[in-house]
Amino acid sequence: MRRGTTKKNAARSGSRPQWASTIASLRSGLHLNQTDFGQKLGVSAMGVSRWECGVQEPPAGAYIELGNLAGDPGCWYFWARAGLRAEDLMRVMPSLRGRLRKTALREFEIVNAGSGGRKLIKGKHELVAIPLLKAVAASHGEKGDSTGILDGSPVESMIAAPRDWCPNPSATSCLRVRGDSMNPLIYDGYIIAVDSSQNNREKLDGKIVIAWHRERGLSLSRLRRYDHTEVLQPDNPKYEPVTLRGKSGWKVLAKVLWWIGKAP
Repeated sequence: MRRGTTKKNAARSGSRPQWASTIASLRSGLHLNQTDFGQKLGVSAMGVSRWECGVQEPPAGAYIELGNLAGDPGCWYFWARAGLRAEDLMRVMPSLRGRLRKTALREFEIVNAGSGGRKLIKGKHELVAIPLLKAVAASHGEKGDSTGILDGSPVESMIAAPRDWCPNPSATSCLRVRGDSMNPLIYDGYIIAVDSSQNNREKLDGKIVIAWHRERGLSLSRLRRYDHTEVLQPDNPKYEPVTLRGKSGWKVLAKVLWWIGKAP
């Protein structure tokens, strides 16, 4: 209660918190009114106004989306406000390490290993923060998590990835893999990034997908379409495919975009 009162008094006196001013500067720099800005973040114009006045601070999830909207280097300020730490962010491109400046990352520890003397093309790389869900997608022969809605899964940590790896950032999330039926591409323990906005089976023939079944949970496989028959086909020939019949109960949730894993 006291914290809210302090923010209101600060707003009335014209002294806004830095986070409020930074949000207002971001919106102004994007040349958006409060309504259009709010639509990109899933909040009302009134909610944006309260942020910018310093009356109400955005929740962590909104800060992550603000960072995604801001791009590099402004993203780091917003992600830090969301509580992300250096160990929560996986730097997937060595060239990005040399670009990130300590002045823009006061709450992050930068690791410069592997940056070498490579020259960067200004403005070429942008990052988005992707939630790593506390969920496991099983390959054939294993049972995955029971959740059938990826958006509702709890978040374990965050991963930073290049924006061009994530065509739909708001629909992108990561989860872990259990099992070896997608060897030699995807191994047990790998992390996969999935896009839940890409779930139209007619456009996913030959693609690796996340499917869900009430009894089998989340499953990782390759979708194959043969005339009027759809099959979840493992890449590992040791495992049998699963036919998706009309009443089989299987639902395709997302397309797999990419995957990462530790070297042996």
